[in-house]
Amino acid sequence: MKLAHDKFEMEFVFKTSRSGGAGGQHVNKVETKVELNFDLEKTNLLTDHQKKIIREKLASRVNNEGVLKLTSGATRSQAQNKLRVIEKFFVLLEQSLKTIKPRKASKPTKASKERRLKAKKMQGEKKVQRRKPND
Repeated sequence: MKLAHDKFEMEFVFKTSRSGGAGGQHVNKVETKVELNFDLEKTNLLTDHQKKIIREKLASRVNNEGVLKLTSGATRSQAQNKLRVIEKFFVLLEQSLKTIKPRKASKPTKASKERRLKAKKMQGEKKVQRRKPND
């Protein structure tokens, strides 16, 4: 499923905060961590069915108000973190909306049945060889 990225990006709400990790004094001065909020309830870009699927599959990332929250603080650059969180959003959305093809049950082939029976016969013969002569 192809998503119109620019339409979604108009509905993103970004928040920034100070990020932990490497960076020395830079970490204490600059807000590089980026949080993306996307309101599932108010968007018109997704159908009700798609919203339901996203709520179920991404339940740990959707709060009670129906807002999908993602964060990125991996780099020292706010711009790079913003790009990363947007990319993460689209990857998660596409993965959660991807339909899984149902598995069709198949029967074993004639050759595989014969191989199984041959292996069982050989195993039985091994055990017969282990018996004492009295049996």
